[in-house]
Amino acid sequence: MSSLTHIDANGAAQMVDVGAKAASAREAVATGRIALSSATLAAIADGTMAKGNVIATARIAGIMAAKRTSDLIPLCHPLMLDKVGIDFMVDDDGITVTATARLTGKTGVEMEALTAVSIALLTIYDMVKAMERDACISDIRLLAKSGGKSGAWRASA
Repeated sequence: MSSLTHIDANGAAQMVDVGAKAASAREAVATGRIALSSATLAAIADGTMAKGNVIATARIAGIMAAKRTSDLIPLCHPLMLDKVGIDFMVDDDGITVTATARLTGKTGVEMEALTAVSIALLTIYDMVKAMERDACISDIRLLAKSGGKSGAWRASA
């Protein structure tokens, strides 16, 4: 079991010791999607959703979530993020959310980017559910990461 980084020699969960690692510039990009009807998308664009500005609220929620990732996911290190950006692409049948998390540190920011996307999408769902309960969240995944010992990685198409 010693090759598993989050399990000690006795099989107990452990937080990885990153104390001896060198700090490096690290970045992660994640994405996800919510499928929505044209009526719901029009209400979002027109600003007529009962709960307010969907995109602005989802952006703030995603940024806040990235900052709180270690409170949500066991064994994640609390990180001092340098930047979290949330972008939205609206098309004819939904919204794609892309989050970028960046820092200079001893551990990666993949979980922060994925958490930001997940919570931004859940916030959109929460804000539109009165109009469209069957909105479907899908395709949450890591697109790219850079920095650290393992270097750069990019998802295949």
